[in-house]
Amino acid sequence: MTQLGLAIRTRRSALELTLQQLATQVGCSKAYLSAIENERLDNPPREPLLERLEGALGITTGELARLADWQRTPKAVRADLQRLAAQQQQLRCMLKQAMPAEEEDTAGSLDALWQSGELHEWLEQAQSNVQQVVGISVQVPLINKVAAGYPTDFTDLDYPIRVADEYVSCVELRDAQAFAARVVGESMLPEYCEGDIIVFSPEQPAQDGADCFVRLLPDHHTTFKRVYFEDDKVRLQPLNPAFAPQVLPLADVGGLYPAVYRMQRVGAK
Repeated sequence: MTQLGLAIRTRRSALELTLQQLATQVGCSKAYLSAIENERLDNPPREPLLERLEGALGITTGELARLADWQRTPKAVRADLQRLAAQQQQLRCMLKQAMPAEEEDTAGSLDALWQSGELHEWLEQAQSNVQQVVGISVQVPLINKVAAGYPTDFTDLDYPIRVADEYVSCVELRDAQAFAARVVGESMLPEYCEGDIIVFSPEQPAQDGADCFVRLLPDHHTTFKRVYFEDDKVRLQPLNPAFAPQVLPLADVGGLYPAVYRMQRVGAK
């Protein structure tokens, strides 16, 4: 689900409003509005301010309140819901492979299939084929590009779960928040080439020496680097010796998401 701050920032940008202009319209400070957009608040704003924001931005009534309710939901509950959504997607993919082509358009909903017993029958019929598959292929959203070079702006990390214009398939990936990005730049040569598609897993812990999608604060710039932890700092190390490493305070890092899969072009150098 889209984050509250991202929804507000995206709509404000589309209307070409500055932070100050919108803050003045809804009766709050520029600093407070910036904190909302960048998810720096422990709790989302109250409904009266959300309603004024909806009116000023032309957002459907109640939409921001719904996003605020999601933000208040405990992280463990959100993670469970995201896992259920991922499992449902896996089941749909498996059903599509199991069903005869002529039945795909008339199969009906998953609930109807389950109640009628057809779901169980299809799974039994496809069992021999499924047993040959090493793992279920999960569709991971390909959401943008990540710079293998100097940090560049990145705007759609908080994409709605599993909603994107493009997807890549991964086997046995169990992170509901996983996403993929294309490599841009040369700082991670020779191991990663421009155009490679890398899958990142936010649920995986970032270990010392891991290759990570790095989100920087406060501007949300991102980069792709090998990371090393040095006391209260993190070193972002390019693999290409032509690029210099960066050493930053851990407090300036908003996210470290390890790479778990790579789709590389054949013949890439």
